[in-house]
Amino acid sequence: MLFSDPVAGPAETLVAELRDVPEWHRGRGRYGVWVVPVQDAALLDYLDAAREQLADLIHPSPRRQPHLTVFVCGFHGEDREDDDFPPQRLARQIALLDDCAGAACSLPLARPDSFASAAFVPVGDPQGRLTEWRRALGEASREIRQSPYVPHITLGLYRRRVGAEVVRQRLSTLAAPPPMLAVRELHYVTYDTRDQLGPLETVHTVTLGPATITASA
Repeated sequence: MLFSDPVAGPAETLVAELRDVPEWHRGRGRYGVWVVPVQDAALLDYLDAAREQLADLIHPSPRRQPHLTVFVCGFHGEDREDDDFPPQRLARQIALLDDCAGAACSLPLARPDSFASAAFVPVGDPQGRLTEWRRALGEASREIRQSPYVPHITLGLYRRRVGAEVVRQRLSTLAAPPPMLAVRELHYVTYDTRDQLGPLETVHTVTLGPATITASA
């Protein structure tokens, strides 16, 4: 549910409690995710400015690099539980992505919106590129996901409980983002399971091909 939906949207924000969650990781050290890193200076500057404007509502996250999540894999290198992600699955995903990654592209961005838990910048997929990458990744491993996939770049997790009207008003004061997210690489990254907003460590990079240019008639 999104706050942009005045009928079915959340009534208020959910406060994120940032702590070690041993009942979740059960001693497993790293968690793996495929992402598109945000690399363009203009978009990085926009995200910094938007986060500053929402600073009284969201947790600061200066160590977590801005990114678009593509596919959630599970506990990196483990092979004991249903939500583990062993090395052979990663190798298979890499092989599948290498076959279908295609050329560099741009994905459209929309005005900021919000889940109950986090404010974000929506990302579109008009050419189905994200859909194709997710299909390939899903051939090798089940995604660990508790809710439907909504492409987005997170601005921040909420640290205060406020009502829907406050959220909508605050988001409306934010400028529109740059029109596009440039996608040149897909990264498989991991993070420390004891640090919810800790830095992402790149384990593998899939580089997209040269962008195709259509000549005018």
